[in-house]
Amino acid sequence: MNKFTKSFLTFLGLMLCFGITTIQAQQIYKVQIKDEIGPNAWRVYKNAYQNALDAKADYILIDMDTFGGAVNYADSIRSALLNSSVKTIVYINHNAASAGALIAIASDHIFMQKGASIGAASVVDAKGEILPEKYQSYMRGLMRATAEAKGRDPRIAEAFVDPSISIPTLKPDGKLLTMTAGEAVKSGIAQAEVVSEKDIFVALKFEKPVVTQHKTTVVDAIIGFLINPMVSGVLILLIIGGIYAEMQTPGIGFALVVALVAGALFFAPLYMEGLAAHWEIALFIIGIVLIALEIFVIPGFGVAGVLGILCLVCGLAFSMVSNDYFDFKLAHPGMLFNSFMIVIGSMILAVILMVIFGKNILKSSAFKRLVLQDEQKSDEGYTSSIHKTSLLHKQGVAKTVLRPSGKIEIEGVWYDAVALDGFIEVGAQVYVEKHENYNLFVRKIEELDA
Repeated sequence: MNKFTKSFLTFLGLMLCFGITTIQAQQIYKVQIKDEIGPNAWRVYKNAYQNALDAKADYILIDMDTFGGAVNYADSIRSALLNSSVKTIVYINHNAASAGALIAIASDHIFMQKGASIGAASVVDAKGEILPEKYQSYMRGLMRATAEAKGRDPRIAEAFVDPSISIPTLKPDGKLLTMTAGEAVKSGIAQAEVVSEKDIFVALKFEKPVVTQHKTTVVDAIIGFLINPMVSGVLILLIIGGIYAEMQTPGIGFALVVALVAGALFFAPLYMEGLAAHWEIALFIIGIVLIALEIFVIPGFGVAGVLGILCLVCGLAFSMVSNDYFDFKLAHPGMLFNSFMIVIGSMILAVILMVIFGKNILKSSAFKRLVLQDEQKSDEGYTSSIHKTSLLHKQGVAKTVLRPSGKIEIEGVWYDAVALDGFIEVGAQVYVEKHENYNLFVRKIEELDA
């Protein structure tokens, strides 16, 4: 071998070494899934994946510790992992139960911390009770298909859901499969049992890994807070309470502003998460319009009012649940029922609170500071409350619907009035029974005659 050949081979060897070193210096984008699998987890992963693409990362590392959650959101993350153009690693840092197990087996590499577990993926309701076979069949299919796509044993993945599958070496017959880290490694589900992330990088032969931690934004935190069911219930309470107060006290305005702001805070995050669709928001608005027509235009309480309440309730409830035009098969079992209970419960509580405390709140000095009071000029037919005591026992006519408050006319002058019987239609003859503060309290003359 001549000197030139030796020099060339030496140069080639150095270049190969340099190339290997360059390949092993990997860019890792890390994201945590530490809570229940739901809309917030799906949003976080979508943002993390896009950031990983922008950063030209070689791997996405999911640091997982979850007991599961909604199947539809877990399936969305699963699909994103299966279709990912970036290699994916799931580090099970304690738990990957139920929906977490589905996400884990969709990744390219699974590493488990010592003492971690994976499995128990039967579909259950909010009380933890096993749901009917149709739900289990769907979950079994997802598990099996995912495992096959990633070259893992589909029978083991299916045993996470189906206790009837017999795997004597891993579980007793009739029991769901939950695997320890050691068992998952032996069965080929997981790649290795590790103590920390550093062990993962060693196992994958990353000599110079550069890890970028995904950071949630303020917007993510706000959206995650607003879509919490408890917060949604409070917002519904404010929506209904504001509408109720506005209808009971025409012209105030502030209560309507509260309802509108609460409605925006309720629907906006759900719309951004893909839960609230245009038709669901439209259904809610139609409900408000129908109720308003029933209150201010159509006398009595009939079809428009009932339909309005139904549209309002359904618009709010459907917005909280993932569906495809009334197809709720991908929604977490029991979620639709829970959303209706939240909406109905909040509505009932709002009405009760307004009936008990509404008058005191509307007349409080703090509330009056927030409200622009209408100027009642004498040349427009208004008069001071000082003279209203002289109106006792006089007769007049209702100029607006009293439900129970509204306007009446006595001897050509308009006054604020409250119907003691709860409702008086436009044009009805009324009788002034008493006077308190700024209001006259009246009854229908027909009822007095009866």
